[in-house]
Amino acid sequence: MRMSSVRRTALAASAAALALLVTACGGSGDEDKADDGKGKADPTASAAPEGKALTASELEKVALAQADVKAGKVATKPAATDDIAEDQVKTGDAACLPLAQAQAGVAQGEPAATVKRSWTGDPVKPSEGTKPEDALLAALDVDKMLINLASYEGDGAAQALKGLTTAAEKCAGGYTATVVGEEMKVVKVATSAAPEGGDEGTAVTLTVAADEDVKAPNKIVVVRKGATLVSFSAVNLGAMATGEDFDVPADVVAAQVGKLG
Repeated sequence: MRMSSVRRTALAASAAALALLVTACGGSGDEDKADDGKGKADPTASAAPEGKALTASELEKVALAQADVKAGKVATKPAATDDIAEDQVKTGDAACLPLAQAQAGVAQGEPAATVKRSWTGDPVKPSEGTKPEDALLAALDVDKMLINLASYEGDGAAQALKGLTTAAEKCAGGYTATVVGEEMKVVKVATSAAPEGGDEGTAVTLTVAADEDVKAPNKIVVVRKGATLVSFSAVNLGAMATGEDFDVPADVVAAQVGKLG
């Protein structure tokens, strides 16, 4: 998700929230239109052992579907603004490129095949009598994630993950990036433990200099299972406006990682 795209979405959400206070109506993001909710989970699908890359069609079988989540909307075809190509992501320091790629939903390294998904959480409808300012903040409290599944030959998945963790160490003090021609400044990079369920992984928080002196968190979670690497790039629209922290939707991450076997 490009920063400008997220900020525009947040502004649109603000306008929608204000309209909600007047008309008691609400809306949802573009991603809701990308999937009709008929996707079915495939409990028998599993990732290949390390060294055997899944094909694109095999990745589709283990990619998140609407039936896998209890809330939110899964889009099998992310919006055009979220479907960013590798050559559209650049960094001032080449060592930090893996972080910028992961944030943009671009696969690491040289995958044999990739599949993308996006997930958008459900907006919170304020209860009757909620103060206008509280209702506005509630309407903005929406999580969004770009999900990229990539398969690799040999130890490619492990090496791709290693490249990302190395980048997080080298670029802890921040870096600049250009995504689809738009500049972004990351002022801090911090790592934490990855969720359970994979062979290995990592979680990264990027602190991004947003508009009006707001420093907003962006979250990246990457998990390797065999020869498959799945990355999650998460933002919260409210956090983009306030700079407050948020939690990556653990149930969505668990649902996707669980499908890898």
